[in-house]
Amino acid sequence: MQKVFTRPRSLKDIPTHYCPGCTHGIVHRLVAEVIDELDIFDRTIGVAPVGCSVFAYNYFDCDMFQASHGRAPAVATGIKRVLPDRVVFTYQGDGDLAAIGTGEIVHAAARGEKFTVIFINNAIYAMTGGQMAPTTLLGQKTTTTPYGRDKEVNGYPVKIAEMLSVLDGTAYVARVSVHDPASVVKAKKAIKRAFEVQLAGLGFSLVEVLSACPTNWGLPPVEALKWLAENMIPYYPLGEYKKPAEVG
Repeated sequence: MQKVFTRPRSLKDIPTHYCPGCTHGIVHRLVAEVIDELDIFDRTIGVAPVGCSVFAYNYFDCDMFQASHGRAPAVATGIKRVLPDRVVFTYQGDGDLAAIGTGEIVHAAARGEKFTVIFINNAIYAMTGGQMAPTTLLGQKTTTTPYGRDKEVNGYPVKIAEMLSVLDGTAYVARVSVHDPASVVKAKKAIKRAFEVQLAGLGFSLVEVLSACPTNWGLPPVEALKWLAENMIPYYPLGEYKKPAEVG
C-alpha cells in the first residue's frame, strides 16, 4: 500500500511534551516538512529557545543549538556568519523573543542577518505558569493580570511583525495562524517562503505564528482555537507584511 502521509524526515519519531491542544506540534511539523521539501536537511541548523519549546532540539532531527533565554538571534547570527553555507533558523516564543530578547531580535533584523525566525505568539507566558506576555491582549486575564490587561498599567500588546517589517534589514515578514486547516496550509507557504528568502541570501526573514495555549488560557482545545480566531486575529491581522520581489 502506498503511503500518502507520513512523518517528515526532519522530525524525530518520539512523543513531545506539549499539552493537549497546544499548536507547537503543528508548527514543528510545518517547519520539518519545509526542510524536507527544500532538501536542506543536511545543512540546516536550528536554535532552540527557553520556553515551552525549549526541547525543540529533541524533536527536530537536524543539527540544533540551545540558546540562553532571548539570545537565539545572537546565537543564530554567530552560526550563520561563521558557516554562511548553512541554513539557520530560530524557533522562539513571545516571552523569549518579545520580552527578554527584544533587543536581540530588533538588532538582528536591523542588521539584515540572513537567517529565519519562527516566532510563536500565544499571547501568554506558558511554561512559567501563565503570566502576562508582551503579546497579551488588552482585557486578557493571566496570573499576573487577574482582572485583565490594562493599557494604563501594562501598556499595549507588542506587534512584532509590524514593528520589524519597517526595518531596512528585513526581507520577509509574515503573520499566519494555525487555528484551522486552511490557515495551516497558508502558514506552511509562508514558512517555506521565509526559508527561500534565506536561501536566496536576501536578508532577515520572520514568520509570526498565532498559536493556541489551552492550558494557560483555561479553555478546551477546540474552544481555544475559536478564541484565537475571534480575539487574536482582529488585533494581530494575518498577512505578508514585507515580501521581496525576487521570491514571488
